[in-house]
Amino acid sequence: MGFGDLKSSSGLKVLNDFLTDRSFIEGYVPSQADVAVFEAVSAPPPADLCHALRWYNHIKSYQAQKNSLPGVKKPLGQYGPAGVADTTSSGPAASKDEDDDDIDLFGSDEEEDTEAAKLKEQRLAEYAAKKAKKPALIAKSSILLDVKPWDDETDMAKLEECVRSIQMDGLVWGQSKLVPVGYGIKKLQISCVVEDDKVGTDILEEQITAFEDYIQSMDVAAFNKI
Repeated sequence: MGFGDLKSSSGLKVLNDFLTDRSFIEGYVPSQADVAVFEAVSAPPPADLCHALRWYNHIKSYQAQKNSLPGVKKPLGQYGPAGVADTTSSGPAASKDEDDDDIDLFGSDEEEDTEAAKLKEQRLAEYAAKKAKKPALIAKSSILLDVKPWDDETDMAKLEECVRSIQMDGLVWGQSKLVPVGYGIKKLQISCVVEDDKVGTDILEEQITAFEDYIQSMDVAAFNKI
């Protein structure tokens, strides 16, 4: 797995193709996988690589909170499409993490002989095993959704019934209310709690707007980590 050389146009093209039908490198929310790949990209992708550029700008907005994103950062060769090897050149040595349990495994070397490569691989395996022993924290978010009907004749009770009929692992519906938006039209404002690794806003929007007879659109009114 990999993207080739992410500091080259060919590597960015692989990344762009990979993100054609994905919002993030892994799963439905930003994670350490996105941080690892973002840090390997030396500059914003060109405008013609629209999917890679969209992803780059999105992840850039999380830089202040990147250390709190879920997941464990892995080597670049463990992300990306199958059959593509990672050849991205090493950048500056990573800064030491304040967490005593974390160690810097990704410092750059001018030359890596076979023995050094084997040692690095061994240390990565030990580090992953150490992290795996720690109890996993379930990252959750509270989301407030605005669901808009087609017109003032839409049956809002049926609209809400359609929304609440969406059931999936990691999703719990909360309270709701109708909010006037003008011209006699009201929107449904409904809250939910999701497990970040299982449910994202993209999949919620896809399933909610599938009820085309009742629902015109869905917007995220508020999103908070809990």
